[in-house]
Amino acid sequence: MENIAHLSIVFSDSALLVINKPAGLLSLPDGYDPSKPHLRSILEEDFGRLWIVHRLDRETSGVMVLARNEDAHRDLNGQFSERQVSKVYHAIVSGNPDWDEKDVVLPLRSDVGRRRRSVVDRENGKESTTHFRVLERFEDSALVEAQPKTGRRHQIRAHLYNLDNPALSDPLYGPGERSPLISRLALHAFSLAIRHPRTGERVVFEAQYPSEFVSILQELRK
Repeated sequence: MENIAHLSIVFSDSALLVINKPAGLLSLPDGYDPSKPHLRSILEEDFGRLWIVHRLDRETSGVMVLARNEDAHRDLNGQFSERQVSKVYHAIVSGNPDWDEKDVVLPLRSDVGRRRRSVVDRENGKESTTHFRVLERFEDSALVEAQPKTGRRHQIRAHLYNLDNPALSDPLYGPGERSPLISRLALHAFSLAIRHPRTGERVVFEAQYPSEFVSILQELRK
Protein backbone atom coordinates (compact mmCIF):
# COMPACT_ATOMS: atom_id res chain seq x y z
CA MET A 1 0.00 0.00 0.00
CA GLU A 2 1.19 3.49 -0.80
CA ASN A 3 1.72 5.87 2.08
CA ILE A 4 0.55 9.48 2.26
CA ALA A 5 4.00 11.03 2.07
CA HIS A 6 3.30 12.23 -1.48
CA LEU A 7 -0.11 13.63 -0.50
CA SER A 8 -0.07 17.22 0.67
CA ILE A 9 -2.63 17.97 3.37
CA VAL A 10 -4.00 21.46 2.80
CA PHE A 11 -6.40 21.59 5.75
CA SER A 12 -7.88 19.27 8.36
CA ASP A 13 -10.40 19.60 11.19
CA SER A 14 -13.22 17.51 12.64
CA ALA A 15 -15.45 18.07 9.58
CA LEU A 16 -13.10 18.41 6.60
CA LEU A 17 -9.97 16.96 5.10
CA VAL A 18 -8.61 18.98 2.18
CA ILE A 19 -5.76 17.57 0.11
CA ASN A 20 -3.64 18.39 -2.93
CA LYS A 21 -4.20 15.24 -5.00
CA PRO A 22 -1.24 14.17 -7.14
CA ALA A 23 -1.75 13.27 -10.79
CA GLY A 24 -2.05 9.53 -11.33
CA LEU A 25 -4.03 8.75 -8.18
CA LEU A 26 -7.65 7.61 -8.45
CA SER A 27 -10.31 9.57 -6.59
CA LEU A 28 -12.61 6.52 -6.43
CA PRO A 29 -12.00 2.75 -6.54
CA ASP A 30 -11.29 1.33 -9.99
CA GLY A 31 -14.32 -0.49 -11.37
CA TYR A 32 -12.19 -3.23 -12.93
CA ASP A 33 -9.51 -3.55 -10.27
CA PRO A 34 -10.69 -2.43 -6.78
CA SER A 35 -7.24 -3.25 -5.37
CA LYS A 36 -5.67 -0.24 -7.13
CA PRO A 37 -4.75 2.54 -4.68
CA HIS A 38 -7.28 5.37 -4.42
CA LEU A 39 -7.77 8.28 -2.05
CA ARG A 40 -9.76 6.56 0.67
CA SER A 41 -7.59 3.44 0.67
CA ILE A 42 -4.56 5.62 1.37
CA LEU A 43 -6.01 8.28 3.67
CA GLU A 44 -8.34 6.30 5.93
CA GLU A 45 -5.39 4.54 7.59
CA ASP A 46 -4.38 7.85 9.12
CA PHE A 47 -7.63 9.85 9.24
CA GLY A 48 -10.35 7.28 9.86
CA ARG A 49 -13.51 6.96 7.82
CA LEU A 50 -13.85 9.50 5.02
CA TRP A 51 -16.64 10.39 2.61
CA ILE A 52 -15.93 11.36 -1.00
CA VAL A 53 -17.81 14.52 -1.96
CA HIS A 54 -16.50 15.16 -5.47
CA ARG A 55 -13.83 13.73 -7.74
CA LEU A 56 -10.95 14.69 -9.97
CA ASP A 57 -9.91 12.73 -13.06
CA ARG A 58 -7.01 10.39 -12.39
CA GLU A 59 -4.49 12.55 -14.29
CA THR A 60 -5.74 15.83 -12.83
CA SER A 61 -3.90 17.16 -9.78
CA GLY A 62 -5.10 19.65 -7.23
CA VAL A 63 -7.45 20.52 -4.41
CA MET A 64 -10.05 18.02 -3.20
CA VAL A 65 -12.26 18.14 -0.11
CA LEU A 66 -13.38 15.02 1.76
CA ALA A 67 -15.93 14.88 4.57
CA ARG A 68 -14.98 13.42 7.95
CA ASN A 69 -18.50 12.71 9.20
CA GLU A 70 -21.98 12.09 7.83
CA ASP A 71 -23.31 15.57 8.66
CA ALA A 72 -20.45 17.26 6.79
CA HIS A 73 -20.95 14.86 3.88
CA ARG A 74 -24.66 15.71 3.68
CA ASP A 75 -24.00 19.46 3.85
CA LEU A 76 -21.24 19.41 1.23
CA ASN A 77 -23.31 17.23 -1.11
CA GLY A 78 -26.03 19.86 -0.93
CA GLN A 79 -23.58 22.65 -1.73
CA PHE A 80 -22.27 20.81 -4.78
CA SER A 81 -25.70 19.83 -6.08
CA GLU A 82 -27.02 23.38 -5.62
CA ARG A 83 -23.95 24.89 -7.34
CA GLN A 84 -22.85 26.84 -4.27
CA VAL A 85 -19.22 25.73 -4.68
CA SER A 86 -16.73 27.82 -6.67
CA LYS A 87 -14.00 25.88 -8.46
CA VAL A 88 -10.99 27.27 -10.32
CA TYR A 89 -8.74 25.14 -12.53
CA HIS A 90 -5.53 26.03 -14.36
CA ALA A 91 -4.67 24.38 -17.66
CA ILE A 92 -1.73 24.67 -20.01
CA VAL A 93 -3.30 24.52 -23.45
CA SER A 94 -2.12 23.94 -26.98
CA GLY A 95 -2.17 26.97 -29.25
CA ASN A 96 -2.55 30.62 -28.37
CA PRO A 97 -6.25 31.44 -27.86
CA ASP A 98 -7.68 34.28 -29.96
CA TRP A 99 -9.63 35.50 -26.91
CA ASP A 100 -8.70 36.86 -23.48
CA GLU A 101 -11.90 35.74 -21.76
CA LYS A 102 -14.66 33.52 -23.02
CA ASP A 103 -17.82 31.84 -21.79
CA VAL A 104 -18.39 28.45 -23.38
CA VAL A 105 -22.00 27.30 -23.23
CA LEU A 106 -22.15 23.91 -24.96
CA PRO A 107 -24.38 21.02 -23.79
CA LEU A 108 -22.46 17.82 -23.12
CA ARG A 109 -23.43 14.15 -23.30
CA SER A 110 -21.06 11.95 -21.31
CA ASP A 111 -19.76 8.38 -21.54
CA VAL A 112 -19.93 8.30 -25.33
CA GLY A 113 -18.23 5.43 -27.18
CA ARG A 114 -15.63 2.95 -26.06
CA ARG A 115 -13.44 5.67 -24.58
CA ARG A 116 -16.36 7.21 -22.61
CA ARG A 117 -15.71 10.74 -23.83
CA SER A 118 -17.99 13.74 -23.29
CA VAL A 119 -19.22 15.24 -26.56
CA VAL A 120 -21.22 18.30 -27.53
CA ASP A 121 -24.82 17.25 -28.17
CA ARG A 122 -27.20 20.15 -28.69
CA GLU A 123 -30.27 17.90 -28.61
CA ASN A 124 -29.55 15.39 -25.84
CA GLY A 125 -26.67 16.96 -23.93
CA LYS A 126 -26.91 18.49 -20.46
CA GLU A 127 -26.39 22.21 -19.84
CA SER A 128 -22.66 22.89 -19.47
CA THR A 129 -21.02 26.29 -18.94
CA THR A 130 -17.35 27.16 -18.37
CA HIS A 131 -15.75 30.60 -18.07
CA PHE A 132 -12.19 30.75 -19.44
CA ARG A 133 -9.56 33.45 -18.96
CA VAL A 134 -6.02 33.59 -20.35
CA LEU A 135 -3.52 34.10 -17.53
CA GLU A 136 -0.28 33.97 -19.51
CA ARG A 137 0.63 33.56 -23.18
CA PHE A 138 3.58 31.73 -24.69
CA GLU A 139 4.71 31.20 -28.29
CA ASP A 140 2.27 28.41 -29.17
CA SER A 141 0.54 27.65 -25.87
CA ALA A 142 -1.06 29.45 -22.94
CA LEU A 143 -1.85 29.17 -19.24
CA VAL A 144 -5.63 29.37 -18.92
CA GLU A 145 -7.95 29.66 -15.94
CA ALA A 146 -11.21 27.71 -16.10
CA GLN A 147 -14.22 28.24 -13.85
CA PRO A 148 -16.87 25.56 -14.44
CA LYS A 149 -20.38 26.76 -13.63
CA THR A 150 -21.76 23.24 -13.99
CA GLY A 151 -20.21 19.92 -13.05
CA ARG A 152 -20.31 17.62 -16.06
CA ARG A 153 -17.85 14.78 -16.60
CA HIS A 154 -14.69 16.02 -18.38
CA GLN A 155 -16.40 19.40 -18.84
CA ILE A 156 -13.30 21.61 -18.95
CA ARG A 157 -11.40 19.19 -21.18
CA ALA A 158 -14.29 18.82 -23.63
CA HIS A 159 -14.88 22.57 -23.79
CA LEU A 160 -11.18 23.28 -24.40
CA TYR A 161 -11.22 20.68 -27.17
CA ASN A 162 -14.14 22.46 -28.81
CA LEU A 163 -12.22 25.75 -28.62
CA ASP A 164 -9.35 24.05 -30.51
CA ASN A 165 -7.15 24.62 -27.47
CA PRO A 166 -6.97 21.22 -25.74
CA ALA A 167 -4.95 20.82 -22.56
CA LEU A 168 -1.45 19.53 -23.25
CA SER A 169 -1.03 15.74 -23.08
CA ASP A 170 -4.77 15.11 -22.84
CA PRO A 171 -5.13 11.44 -23.91
CA LEU A 172 -8.86 11.78 -24.67
CA TYR A 173 -9.28 15.29 -26.04
CA GLY A 174 -5.84 16.06 -27.45
CA PRO A 175 -4.13 15.12 -30.73
CA GLY A 176 -3.55 11.55 -29.54
CA GLU A 177 0.04 11.88 -28.39
CA ARG A 178 1.70 13.27 -25.29
CA SER A 179 3.37 16.65 -25.37
CA PRO A 180 7.17 16.43 -25.12
CA LEU A 181 6.92 19.11 -22.43
CA ILE A 182 4.77 17.19 -19.94
CA SER A 183 3.88 13.51 -19.69
CA ARG A 184 0.56 13.99 -17.85
CA LEU A 185 -2.62 15.92 -18.48
CA ALA A 186 -1.78 19.61 -17.93
CA LEU A 187 -4.81 20.35 -15.74
CA HIS A 188 -4.68 21.37 -12.08
CA ALA A 189 -7.53 22.10 -9.67
CA PHE A 190 -6.15 25.33 -8.22
CA SER A 191 -8.80 26.45 -5.71
CA LEU A 192 -12.10 25.47 -4.16
CA ALA A 193 -14.47 27.74 -2.22
CA ILE A 194 -17.14 26.22 0.02
CA ARG A 195 -19.23 27.07 3.07
CA HIS A 196 -17.73 25.30 6.06
CA PRO A 197 -20.34 22.72 7.09
CA ARG A 198 -19.86 23.35 10.81
CA THR A 199 -19.27 27.11 11.06
CA GLY A 200 -21.10 28.34 7.96
CA GLU A 201 -18.08 30.49 7.09
CA ARG A 202 -17.06 30.83 3.44
CA VAL A 203 -13.59 29.30 3.09
CA VAL A 204 -11.23 29.07 0.12
CA PHE A 205 -8.60 26.34 -0.24
CA GLU A 206 -5.74 26.48 -2.75
CA ALA A 207 -3.39 23.76 -3.97
CA GLN A 208 0.13 24.61 -5.11
CA TYR A 209 1.24 23.51 -8.57
CA PRO A 210 3.02 20.15 -8.63
CA SER A 211 6.68 20.17 -9.62
CA GLU A 212 6.09 19.06 -13.22
CA PHE A 213 3.60 21.90 -13.72
CA VAL A 214 6.12 24.42 -12.37
CA SER A 215 8.87 23.01 -14.60
CA ILE A 216 6.88 23.28 -17.82
CA LEU A 217 5.90 26.88 -17.07
CA GLN A 218 9.54 27.75 -16.42
CA GLU A 219 10.48 26.12 -19.73
CA LEU A 220 7.74 27.97 -21.64
CA ARG A 221 8.80 31.33 -20.18
CA LYS A 222 12.35 31.00 -21.51
